[in-house]
Amino acid sequence: HAALSRRYVLCEVVSEDPRCRQCIEDRAVGLAVRDAIARVHGDYGLACCSISFTVKYLNAYTGTVLLRCRKDSYRLLCSALPFVRYLDSRAQRYPCFLNTLHVGGTIRTCQKFLIQYNRTQLLRLLQNCTNDEERQCIQKSLLSCSLTEEQSQSGEEEEDDGTE
Repeated sequence: HAALSRRYVLCEVVSEDPRCRQCIEDRAVGLAVRDAIARVHGDYGLACCSISFTVKYLNAYTGTVLLRCRKDSYRLLCSALPFVRYLDSRAQRYPCFLNTLHVGGTIRTCQKFLIQYNRTQLLRLLQNCTNDEERQCIQKSLLSCSLTEEQSQSGEEEEDDGTE
């Protein structure tokens, strides 16, 4: 089972360009990360990180990205992430960077971290409101959101395609 040990790296895409969020796609993020690894760690680092590396989850609306890699190469991956400077999509280059939020052993721990992180960000946003009108606008936009929680299967963490 040690061969299946993985790490999940939770990041957020940060960009000044509002169009960048629209272009975030698995392929663009994967290529940008691989390119950064190759520049920082060369062919050897890229080979180590490429085994089992994948963009496991991506939410273009929030800019949240979950990367998966082998446990023994997550430090190589994490040390290269600050060198991602842009995403290429549809023949356009969007300047951005990846902010690493959390590294976890399972998708579930990353989800729990993200919930807590978002809660903290929301509190900070509400505290920075200068008047009641701003506060009510934020609360109204939150109440208009509806999320339905899906039941997860017990084997969810390892539902990979088996390519190692």
